Amino acid sequence: MLSPNDCSRSPQTRFDLVQVNGAWTRQTEQRQGAEGKLSHAKIHEKKSEHGVSWTVISPIVFTYRVIQCQNLLDPRNDTLLWGHLGDEELKGAAGNSKPVKRFIVIDETVHRLYGSQVVSYFESRDIVCKILPLPTTEENKCMELVTKILEEVHEFGLDRRSEPIIAIGGGVCLDVVGLAASLYRRRTPYIRVPTTVLAYVDASVGAKTGVNFASGKNKLGSYVPPVATFLDRSFFPTLPMRQISNGMAEMLKMALMKHLGLFQLLEAEGRRLLDTKLQSDGTNSSEHEDSAAASTRIAIETMLEELAPNLWEDDLDRLVDFGHLVSPELEMRVLPALLHGEAVNIDMSFMVYVAHQRGLLTADEKHRIIRCMLGLELPVWHQDCTLVLIHKSLQERLRHSAGSLRIPLPTGLGQAEIFHDMIEENILSQAYEKWTDELAPSGNKHSTC
Repeated sequence: MLSPNDCSRSPQTRFDLVQVNGAWTRQTEQRQGAEGKLSHAKIHEKKSEHGVSWTVISPIVFTYRVIQCQNLLDPRNDTLLWGHLGDEELKGAAGNSKPVKRFIVIDETVHRLYGSQVVSYFESRDIVCKILPLPTTEENKCMELVTKILEEVHEFGLDRRSEPIIAIGGGVCLDVVGLAASLYRRRTPYIRVPTTVLAYVDASVGAKTGVNFASGKNKLGSYVPPVATFLDRSFFPTLPMRQISNGMAEMLKMALMKHLGLFQLLEAEGRRLLDTKLQSDGTNSSEHEDSAAASTRIAIETMLEELAPNLWEDDLDRLVDFGHLVSPELEMRVLPALLHGEAVNIDMSFMVYVAHQRGLLTADEKHRIIRCMLGLELPVWHQDCTLVLIHKSLQERLRHSAGSLRIPLPTGLGQAEIFHDMIEENILSQAYEKWTDELAPSGNKHSTC
């Protein structure tokens, strides 16, 4: 029987891969300078008396664009049709004589509001298109919706390399379409057009796709980024105020974790940003950035800083997980009573009390954070966020995070650290008691079960 020691003593040969006349061949690393196209992939080979083993090292690089723009549905704006292409790719597309096709999945509420503009946009450019309105809500975020999209895409027919699927809607729509695209022909390019604040600053700029499964949030999914995300705040005025507030929870998350300036902006201007639905005040220019433009830009930049180096979440230490320890269980338990950002904020609110109880935040910092949350009209406590649920969520975290809690906690305003040890029971209980006493409505002060 082959032992681990036998394997470690086996000689290893490292090969580069070089393509000449269409064929890839192995070449030892010593043969540098050989003609042909050199791949970043490598093959390591080990031989022993028991046989041969190969280790393949194949870096996978994704390039995707996140573009802020205005008036995306204006027929004079090329972004929706060609914004995902680079200059050289655009030249190739312009020289192609075959009809251009696009398959668009749109949330049915968004379709009622903007469907005619979407149709006019593509008709004005003579694009062959299929528009599929779907009820993309958290309650029906499931594989059946993915299958429906795949059946329609198959019937429509797409060139999987040059005709991206377009998703227009909130985070659920973007997640579901992303999963469908990742499955069709093993990966078909897709474009995200977020129409909610939450999707704009969170779901649209990363690589994750998914649907709910077995009563769990996003239990099925993949890591496949879109070829492009187009961000247009002109969709926001038709959103209910609650949806604006819901999305601003994710902006606040990034502010608390790593950007004092963004926190101060939300603290000072949050109420006005909410009331104006994150619309610019007319003073925005290349020389001056108004608070709506600045807050959304910083939220996107800080999110990309955290996601880009860890797109596949190989590193489980993630600041962006703040607010996502208890919230998945809470959100699914009370569905549809809480929106995603609301559940995240309740989670963050409790963890602020935990951070204060551990001596990481001062009392003044804790109160400033809670006041900011309330100013954004976000819930800071919920009767179903019990100690039992919190303990269950902590155990789930340990099971799925390689036995370490890996919990991000604020250590000041705009700064944070990730803590690996289990939260002490006395800290958890004391934080929960203070959280409930200070923030729960009267009549709910001591609900722990």
